[in-house]
Amino acid sequence: MTYKMVVFDWDGTILDSTGAITRSIQRACVDAGLPDPGEEIASYVIGLGLSDALRHAAPGASEDQIALLVQSYRTHYLSKDHELELFTGAIPLLKELNDMGVICTVATGKSRHGLNRAMSNSDTAKYFLGSRCADECHSKPHPQMILELMDEFNTDPSDVVMIGDTTHDLNMAKAAGVQALSVQTGAHPPKLLNQVPHLQSFRSINELAPWLIQTISSKL
Repeated sequence: MTYKMVVFDWDGTILDSTGAITRSIQRACVDAGLPDPGEEIASYVIGLGLSDALRHAAPGASEDQIALLVQSYRTHYLSKDHELELFTGAIPLLKELNDMGVICTVATGKSRHGLNRAMSNSDTAKYFLGSRCADECHSKPHPQMILELMDEFNTDPSDVVMIGDTTHDLNMAKAAGVQALSVQTGAHPPKLLNQVPHLQSFRSINELAPWLIQTISSKL
């Protein structure tokens, strides 16, 4: 476990956005005259590409309705996204990893525009050397995002660890042949996360950080 590269999920892992995304999915469904999927289903699909997430939240919706749901979701989410905050400990961890020469990257269900906006709002683009988004690759849990990042930075699976808050992240890591860690700060509760084998689960970034730094430091 050398971990030359760390692949972070974004929503629910770096950014405390699960509640805002869940509410936006629910409101978009109501706006379209579709049943409210409820908080559990609306949060479960977080991490998937937006269209895929809405198809799961609104089964049976036509493609025209999905297009309307996407527009409505973006209206609701973007009206509040500038108010969202990073999880405590995220910036110190990113700074320390950067100082250690670790390649920090992002694999997210956001669109490229959405990730750029989120990084601009939080002034975090400077910490990440690479990223992949759902409108550029297959949606999670397909491994394409991680595979492309490994190819870009010439890293082997044994050099990479994925950090995420959902089973979509963990299954993507598994499909890509890399190790994974979970944080219990987002869409999927510990009981669900534990259904996918992975190295370890942490209650927060602050709890994960010393384990990760020590693990990497011991191999340098």
